[in-house]
Amino acid sequence: MLVTNDVLARRRSAAGSFWPNRTLLDHLAHAVAATPDKVAVVATRSETGAARRISYRDLDLMSGAVAGALAARGVGRGDVVSFQLPNWWEFTVLHLACLKLGAVSNPLMVIFRERELTFMLGLARSKVLVVPASFRGFDYPAMVAGIRSDLPGLAHVFVAGASGPDAFDQLLGGAPQPPAALPPDDVIQLLYTSGTTGEPKGVMHTSNTMLSNLGPFAKRLGLSADAIIHMPSPMAHQLGFMYGLVLPVMLGATAVLQDIFVAEEMARQIIGEHATFTMGATPFLNDLTEHVAASGIGTPSLRIFVSAGAPIPRALVTKARATLGAAIVSAWGMSENGAVTTTRPEDPEEKTTMTDGVALPGMEVRVLDASGAVAPAGEEGQLQVRGCSNFIGYLRRPELDPKDTDGWFDTGDLARMDEAGYIRIAGRSKDIIIRGGENIPVVEVEGLLFKHPAVAAVAIVGYPDERLGERACAFVVPRDGQSFSFEAMAAYLAEQRMAKQYIPERLEIVSELPRTPSGKIQKFKLRETVRKA
Repeated sequence: MLVTNDVLARRRSAAGSFWPNRTLLDHLAHAVAATPDKVAVVATRSETGAARRISYRDLDLMSGAVAGALAARGVGRGDVVSFQLPNWWEFTVLHLACLKLGAVSNPLMVIFRERELTFMLGLARSKVLVVPASFRGFDYPAMVAGIRSDLPGLAHVFVAGASGPDAFDQLLGGAPQPPAALPPDDVIQLLYTSGTTGEPKGVMHTSNTMLSNLGPFAKRLGLSADAIIHMPSPMAHQLGFMYGLVLPVMLGATAVLQDIFVAEEMARQIIGEHATFTMGATPFLNDLTEHVAASGIGTPSLRIFVSAGAPIPRALVTKARATLGAAIVSAWGMSENGAVTTTRPEDPEEKTTMTDGVALPGMEVRVLDASGAVAPAGEEGQLQVRGCSNFIGYLRRPELDPKDTDGWFDTGDLARMDEAGYIRIAGRSKDIIIRGGENIPVVEVEGLLFKHPAVAAVAIVGYPDERLGERACAFVVPRDGQSFSFEAMAAYLAEQRMAKQYIPERLEIVSELPRTPSGKIQKFKLRETVRKA
């Protein structure tokens, strides 16, 4: 179970009546009974172009076979099954198989290498690991072989896309495993935080914490079994996992999985599969919009694009709405709780461009000032959340759990809340820049710079200064064929009537910004760069 009953009792109290007390297997059984031949998953391997289409009937049979094969190898309730896979069909089958066993799914990003894997598999005490034979030219089995001696608890390694006794396909020949009676409060997912601060932690979720988020999310956005959900974000990240794997099965909808993000391929898949919904961080929205604008080939089936992970620059929302013809929905959340706030598709553009949404049913948000009191509307402070989709805790690190006795989770984000309850993320509390005693509105400066026609991406971080405490440095990725200078930046911000003290004192031109696989900028790496310069 990995958590104690008193922890569950406190979480249940904070969740109120929003925990559904169901599991994804209940929804899978309904979809199999109602629409057995409906396509559940469409997955294309970018490196071969091969597409796999799996019906709900076959998804049920395949996951049952894998569950049986794993059970025959000694995997059972509470055991951790780790899989370092791209957005391939095996990913979805594995998670459902784990649910049928009562095992814990532990998705791992494909970019992780020996150092990260040794730590994560060791902390999780993983019993099984599934990796690709090769992805983007990297030999995963060779990497695992090199660390196997450091992981005595790792009993089995299976390889997707390989042949032989350790091939993942061998598991498909297992005797079907009748689903275990999976309690909705059992831990079903262990997901390591994506590392914007450099310290991964193992986030634990149950069926109740996960599904209590997805029901209100789907209702707010009008998603049903008719949805065709395109997922370009890695399913080993919470965004991809919850909204590209769990949500489609919960709805009885179709998932279209993209394993390598390329805007042109994303557009092709949306058009070819008539996708109606997609979700990803700002770079996904920006690149798709730029591609459609440049190619002139639209994505008419796309109804909603939810952008989460970072505030969306206002200029991008305006352009995306006009170019894609879809509702652009802003959202904010974390691995620890899924999407907490979203705008509504029917909201005016001002809400979408200037806020990160209002809390979903079952969740509460509040902003505290420096004294710990609730901040007045419009005043910046520390963002806290409470409610049904908050995680159960961090694996074997309870001392890092930042919830108070009333269930409020300290997000580490700074935000403002308007009188209607809509929040606007102002940045991470660790990212705040205090120059001469005055807080720099980092997100606002970044948003203005992003509107400059020569700027493709921007991030601003602070660096130490003896006199002022901190100064600001802007890292800018120029658009192809464009140049950008410090003088151009300062003149442009002055034209926008920005206060002189808010204009960054330094500019660094870079070819790309360091990001997590979900698209979040790793500002701690930028701070390291500017302090070494």
